[in-house]
Amino acid sequence: MSVFGDWHAFVVLILAGVLPNEIWRVLGFWVGKSVDESSEFLVWVRAVATAILAGVIAQILITPPGALASVSAPVRFGAVIVGFAVFLLARRSLLASVICGELVLVLGKWWLG
Repeated sequence: MSVFGDWHAFVVLILAGVLPNEIWRVLGFWVGKSVDESSEFLVWVRAVATAILAGVIAQILITPPGALASVSAPVRFGAVIVGFAVFLLARRSLLASVICGELVLVLGKWWLG
């Protein structure tokens, strides 16, 4: 019996999952080296990506999925506000803002039940 079990699953995983993604990552790396970061196209791409992210966050806040629905709205909105404030105060540290927002969310749920 083989250590890997059914090796066909690994072949399918590599062919269907890894290779298609890696091709685009490598292509993006090669093309990205020659693109000017201040070009109007990339400014537009960043604006669209930011708008999509804001829409997803708003949708999750207003109609929370799964277990997040058991957390009250003031706790959810408070966690976002605290996370954003920490992001601004901690010199745009994404890690610090996510950790603080999660702490507010978890502690708010624990405290309010």
